Amino acid sequence: MKKLVLFLTVALMALPLKVKADEGMWFLMFIERLNHRDMQKMGLQLTAEEIYSINNNSLKDAIVQFDGGCTAEIISNQGLVLTNHHCGYDKIAELSTPQDDILTNGFWAKNKAEERAPKEISVRFFVRMDDVSKRILGVTNPKMTEAEREKAIKEEIAKIEKENNEGGKYTVSVRSFFQGNEYYYFVYQDFEDVRLVGTPPNAIGKYGGDTDNWEWPRHTGDFSLFRVYTDANGNPAPYSPNNIPMKPKHHLPVSMAGVQEGDFSMILGYPGRTNRWMPAQGIAQNVSFAYPAWVEGSKLGMDVMKKYMDQNDEVRLNYASKYASIANYWKNRQGMIDALKEHKTVDKKTKEEKAFDKWANKKENKEVYGNVIKDINAYYAATNEKSRHDNYLSLALIRASDMGALPYSFGNAFLQYITADDATKAQMKPALEEAIKEAYATMYMPLEQEMMAKQLGLYASKSTGYEIAPYVKEIGSKSNNDFTSYINNAFANSIFASEEKALAFLNNPNADLVNNDELFKLSTDLVRQYNTVPDNVKALQNDYQKSYRLLVDGLRKANPDKKYYPDANSTLRLTYGTVRDLPRGNKVNDATENWYTTLDGTIAKHKAGDEEFENPQRLIDLYNAKDYGPYADKDGSLHVNFLTDHDITGGNSGSPVLNGKGELIGLAFDGNIEAMAGDVIFDPKLQRTINVDIRYVLFVIDKYAGATNLIEEMTIVK
Repeated sequence: MKKLVLFLTVALMALPLKVKADEGMWFLMFIERLNHRDMQKMGLQLTAEEIYSINNNSLKDAIVQFDGGCTAEIISNQGLVLTNHHCGYDKIAELSTPQDDILTNGFWAKNKAEERAPKEISVRFFVRMDDVSKRILGVTNPKMTEAEREKAIKEEIAKIEKENNEGGKYTVSVRSFFQGNEYYYFVYQDFEDVRLVGTPPNAIGKYGGDTDNWEWPRHTGDFSLFRVYTDANGNPAPYSPNNIPMKPKHHLPVSMAGVQEGDFSMILGYPGRTNRWMPAQGIAQNVSFAYPAWVEGSKLGMDVMKKYMDQNDEVRLNYASKYASIANYWKNRQGMIDALKEHKTVDKKTKEEKAFDKWANKKENKEVYGNVIKDINAYYAATNEKSRHDNYLSLALIRASDMGALPYSFGNAFLQYITADDATKAQMKPALEEAIKEAYATMYMPLEQEMMAKQLGLYASKSTGYEIAPYVKEIGSKSNNDFTSYINNAFANSIFASEEKALAFLNNPNADLVNNDELFKLSTDLVRQYNTVPDNVKALQNDYQKSYRLLVDGLRKANPDKKYYPDANSTLRLTYGTVRDLPRGNKVNDATENWYTTLDGTIAKHKAGDEEFENPQRLIDLYNAKDYGPYADKDGSLHVNFLTDHDITGGNSGSPVLNGKGELIGLAFDGNIEAMAGDVIFDPKLQRTINVDIRYVLFVIDKYAGATNLIEEMTIVK
């Protein structure tokens, strides 16, 4: 769930009349006021101060944002970090070679000297937060255009961030909530020396592959281990062999007690984005225009990558992370389409918006809120075809292709280099050479060539309701949108077609070579089209942004007694609920109850030679011997995954699942396909979080890998 803003949930729009305890992604600073009593009734044994404190150590000090997109937790007094295998996937792939393929075979450092440092990786600790809504909104007024309002807010945000960063010690981020109706600032401390400590083989960490992704029952050991290093004084520092393991303020104790259905549990993490305030026509646009294009373009990209990845181990490792990310969202977006249609979400939201419109057009409300729904619907009607176009274009330009935007970026840098004076050239050249080497290091040009040709063909053929990039249109009109020959010729003659050609150009630069280069011309055409907003859309955009903000404001004022939580936006949140099963339907689970799975099911799925379902022989041997050590459940089986009813989304991957004492019982890694619409609507009957049982994590580390050195540094609670 790696890779993808939480405003404060839907009043009239998507919420039931009463917010349930297991729904919501809550600010830690409001736990005492909004949630603590409910959580205590369900089984919480901690005080609110033990969860979030500015002045004392608390749970928040053990939770980190991992490399900008996932969550992780500190599980030892030596800075050991636990997160998902899929969160560390790109770093594990980066550290792999065909000769030392740790992505496939796994890796376990026997001591700290063996730990491996990726090129770029960081973790972010949350220090504190505060409400600055009055201050920021105080610089705005109703007569401002959206552009004027945004400018005034940005200026005030810059002041707040400077005031709180303590001379650069901290990173400060001011974020908008409730669609611009509230603002909070968040103070963080970032650490950039983070090293890989251990990872199970892909056959455990990614067991089930794309087939089982988003599905239950599940049997995936989705975890990996890293370590945070600091300078000698405990401060953040770039990688150095002289750095020391972090001494954290708090680390999570690890529970061996296991869980039972109905047990209280909570998750702290960094959910990426939800859109539970999204208007009806925004959902309709995604279901009918944006997401189908995303799905089709993603599948095409996956097919092209897989073709070359299967032929070459180096290509497989270099593209493994990109493939996994695209595959994840490919299945997610199709699941969203299906779930939103099944729930009839557009119809429900439309009905609720009609009720709001009635309130908005009452005499006392009409001047401010009367045009809100009309303006929102006008914007979506004007951008439906553009949203389809933009999704096809983004696959060709950004998501699936490394060469879509690269010639544009390097080409413009080359043109600046050519016109620079000698002193500036001397400064620019080493940086450009380094950038070129880094950009081309993992690219495989036959793959990129086919990817560009096929994605352009899809884009030009399917974006029929909106004007496509003019140069792409011109080329496609000559070949019935078959770009194969054009792309082959362009790559054969381009200065951007390889690292060697790009570096050679720097030694003999020529502006005409850049300006007449077909890949540069094509890339420039795509980037310009991607950034183009038609005048009619610009005009509607201003009214839409204002009306969206007023919609959220009006919904809250129309229903002032409700308890709202913020939409996800990659800020630290707490969600709580219980261990809970899921209706079985026609799906078969190896366990007697449908809230957990066991190693029995893992082995039952085994398929020799299948990259998704082949188990390592050592795992099979341990299973046959029932050699589970102290990690078996009281029923004698080894539990692998379990379900909770927490409210999570992308970005929560790697989040700790904690019991009422604040002890680690599992690791969140996925949601279920039945509730795929969860980013827009919360379904209390079907919404589930899929977690790795912490005992399975310990079993793999200890019994499978023999990495007892890692077990010994944890605080194990029996």
